[in-house]
Amino acid sequence: MPKGYWVSVYHAVSDPERLSAYDKLAGPAVRAGGGRLLSRGGRVVTHEAGTTQRVILIEFDSFEQAVSAYESEAYRKALVVLSGAVERDFRIIEGID
Repeated sequence: MPKGYWVSVYHAVSDPERLSAYDKLAGPAVRAGGGRLLSRGGRVVTHEAGTTQRVILIEFDSFEQAVSAYESEAYRKALVVLSGAVERDFRIIEGID
């Protein structure tokens, strides 16, 4: 079964305090949903239309698990805190098995 991934690229952060509060809620929600943080804001080399802002990569055992984690009540609470604090491109993608 192919793994699932959350890929999140932040284009702008307008409220770092709310982003920090989101992180405190999102981390436990992601782990409870089976997610494993692979990359968070480390070094980035961009090409073409890339951005050097924060990039997050989270792995799940399956695509369905990744979707379920996003739809969980715990993660929804984190999203409420994040609302309006950032501009990001967030995707859930299926890996190649």
